[in-house]
Amino acid sequence: MAGFGFTPDDNDDPNNNENNNGEGRPDFEAMMRQMQEQMKAQFEQLGINPAGFVNPFTTLFSQAGKSSSGNAEVLPIATARETARKFVTTQGLKPLGTKDLSVVESAFEISEIWLNDATSFPASTIAPSAASRLDWVYETMPGWQRIIEPLAAGLSAAISDLLDQAMNAQAGESAEGQPPIEMITMMLRSFIGTMIATQLGQSIGTLSTTATGAHDVALPLLDPARAIVVPENIENWANDLEIAKSEVFIYHALREGAVARLFAHNPWLVSYIQSAIVEYGKGIHIDIDAIQRQAQGAFENMQENMQEGAGNEEAISFALDNGIFTPEESPAQKSALLKLETVLALIDGWTDEVTALAAGDRIPSIEQLRETHRRRRAASAPAQVLFSSMLGLQVSPKLTREASSFWRKIREVKSVGERDQIWSGLLPTADDLLDPEKFVASTSIPDDLSGLI
Repeated sequence: MAGFGFTPDDNDDPNNNENNNGEGRPDFEAMMRQMQEQMKAQFEQLGINPAGFVNPFTTLFSQAGKSSSGNAEVLPIATARETARKFVTTQGLKPLGTKDLSVVESAFEISEIWLNDATSFPASTIAPSAASRLDWVYETMPGWQRIIEPLAAGLSAAISDLLDQAMNAQAGESAEGQPPIEMITMMLRSFIGTMIATQLGQSIGTLSTTATGAHDVALPLLDPARAIVVPENIENWANDLEIAKSEVFIYHALREGAVARLFAHNPWLVSYIQSAIVEYGKGIHIDIDAIQRQAQGAFENMQENMQEGAGNEEAISFALDNGIFTPEESPAQKSALLKLETVLALIDGWTDEVTALAAGDRIPSIEQLRETHRRRRAASAPAQVLFSSMLGLQVSPKLTREASSFWRKIREVKSVGERDQIWSGLLPTADDLLDPEKFVASTSIPDDLSGLI
């Protein structure tokens, strides 16, 4: 997450009662109130309305020793939505036109017919549609919340553990010149959800300018699953290509329709992906020594600046991403990340295989379109950046390409139906992608079982 900087008020007088307790030591509560106000100002500069933020100092002592779960919203969806909306608005809103609707409708009419021969999953009962960038944000936001919320919950739980440790160790008191750890913890607890929501909103806003559909990131963002494309972004996607726009629109309609069918008929995939993120979130740990060192240095710097009569230009750096969270994942977290990376590659690879099969020789430029998609997906797409910053996850383009080859080989050896049937059983691992025939042999039941008796 992005770090937040704080600056003390202009305190030429080191004995200023606003920031001192009258005994030559700083009043940490006053200082942290000051931090809160400056944090709100920074949110306002991002175009976010900070009204309703939890004040950590009004509940600090009343909640001491209690669980942090409460009834507070773990991930403030309104903050994420408003941040994304602000970003999209500043880019310029382009409403859907009659031509957009006509082009998209025509592309889906063709793509849905072609998909019937390329996958055993039937079309959704909900008609596919077009969406503006802002529509895309509003449509997918609940899905993003479901996916990212376990991370916010993991951070909240980690902060709660931190508070319990601090309260047990210090009994609500701190050494002279050291900020009370429970104050620091409550400040983090109060703002962690908003910080994640803000980062999420910025990432979704950025992604809305390039996403060609609701499932462009291979995630189950819509409930119920249905196909949605963004004409403005497809137009931009095609700008540098010497390919007929009609082919480009059909290509993206095929991809979007394929993923929508996959999620609609395999709802367990939603919980499978969610469980991987929950497993990762549960392993989040906060390094109490790192945060105390950072906070101690910040407050010592503040004291020094105050004694020297420093002004507002002297800032305190207090960044949440600067050594507070453990840099290395636990074995359980690494396993969760591998599980998530593999399933996302399987989804993307299956989509590519189904799209290519459906297009066949009907779209002369299909190979060029597939390669363009691979290159752009490999060039740090916003969705990859989002997962990298929040999960440390990098979906390897190589793994996606291997997944596409895996699904194609299964279809060639077996059939379209048996390829799709794999989704209802044990999913292949990253190693299985390298040897499709071995995977088929290991999951097939032999016709003659006499040798097993």
